[in-house]
Amino acid sequence: MLATIMQVIDMTIVNVALPHMQGAMSASQDQISWVLTSYIVAAAIATPLTGVLAARYGRKQLMLYSMAAFTLASILCGSATSLEEMVIYRLIQGAAGAALVPLSQAVLLDTYPREKHGSAMALWGMGVMIGPILGPTIGGYLTEYYSWRWAFYINLPIGALALLGTMAFLTETPRDKSRRFDFFGFALLSLSIGCLQLVLDRGESLDWFSSRTIIVSMVASGLALYMFLVHMVTAERPFIEPGLFKDRNFSTGLFLMLMMGVMLFSTLALMPPFLQNLLGYPVITAGLLLAPRGVGTMVAMFVVGRLIGRFDTRALLLFGFVLMALSLWQMANFSLNVGIWPVIYTGVLQGVGLGFLFVPLSTVSFSTLEPRYRNEGTAMFSLIRNIGSSIGISVVITVLGHQTQTSHAELGNVLGMFRAGMQTSVLPQIWDWTTQTGVAALNGEVTRQAVMVAYLNDFRLMMYLTLAALPLVLLLRAPGRSAH
Repeated sequence: MLATIMQVIDMTIVNVALPHMQGAMSASQDQISWVLTSYIVAAAIATPLTGVLAARYGRKQLMLYSMAAFTLASILCGSATSLEEMVIYRLIQGAAGAALVPLSQAVLLDTYPREKHGSAMALWGMGVMIGPILGPTIGGYLTEYYSWRWAFYINLPIGALALLGTMAFLTETPRDKSRRFDFFGFALLSLSIGCLQLVLDRGESLDWFSSRTIIVSMVASGLALYMFLVHMVTAERPFIEPGLFKDRNFSTGLFLMLMMGVMLFSTLALMPPFLQNLLGYPVITAGLLLAPRGVGTMVAMFVVGRLIGRFDTRALLLFGFVLMALSLWQMANFSLNVGIWPVIYTGVLQGVGLGFLFVPLSTVSFSTLEPRYRNEGTAMFSLIRNIGSSIGISVVITVLGHQTQTSHAELGNVLGMFRAGMQTSVLPQIWDWTTQTGVAALNGEVTRQAVMVAYLNDFRLMMYLTLAALPLVLLLRAPGRSAH
């Protein structure tokens, strides 16, 4: 749990500290974004390595090295004095932490008997789901009252405690020295993932396919993925065994996990700027308003851990998707005058929905998978969730920018000088379009309304994607119910 929390919190805790880091390092907006991009790309490329390294060197040894390297890299990030140093240290941090989440999940699946997997996944899932939700809250508090450097230094006590616990209680797994490392397959997969992450992270700032860099990266990603798939099914000992994807529950679970990554991280990316820039809340208040989402997830996971085995897992998943869609529908009806309670209420509802999704999905996806595939399976689960988060963030940010421009143009066309409501005798004096100051004020209000429309369209899009995922739940095989 500690290893999981430490790794997943770092995916979002730095977001609110970026403006402070940008000032401290005299970096541009485009340059400081590499602090996030470098971590995500390194983690994505290193995640598939987990299964191979755990088989060759043992799960406990890999976890210990990963924890130590991640904690050390966190200290280096906190002490960085230049942008170049920060990017290098974040690359090390992302690569070192990539194995922590899949290994933690694999340890729990092996430690507990199959009938207790639901309860184990509920406990472990609290770290995976609550970490990204509480990250902005913790990061905002540390940045406001201490320094952005403490967003990294906070990993030191957590990492030290996780190291001690792992050394004391975790048993080593058998090592398979005959497992050869398929460097060619790993290189192809790394190239595909790295180029895809580059496209998703830099696409918006480079205007997508009007940029040669984005076009070349997208072609390289698709070509490398095609070559990797061909190599996987034809090689004698491929980097990832094809048998992993023959399990219907696991393959369906991967796609649903991709959708969950899209839903979780896209809404988390939208809410802080929505609350701060549009509604005018300070960073601390915005962080506190997002915290109830984590409370809803925590409560739901406690409940759903006891329900698994008593109810059809697919019914729990459908309930979770319905709650997610309902919360997004309510968010799509927000206005600029929305109060605190609707924000809290929809956040709690969405948190409960996520809790009812993550635990049953993790349980049912591994319920029929052969134990020998668990290290690779949990690594794929983490990789797919991270790719889903990158896709979700890129999509909502792109839609937000495009819809803002479109809505601004449409609203501007409506405000013709011959409309009754646009007469200077009717308009407030601050919006008097016959003066330069009045035009600027009126344009500012039109922009504000256009941004609000763009946010609502984003929330509505996420609702449609959530509803589209519902039929896939029926492809899952229902595991047998427990008598307890």
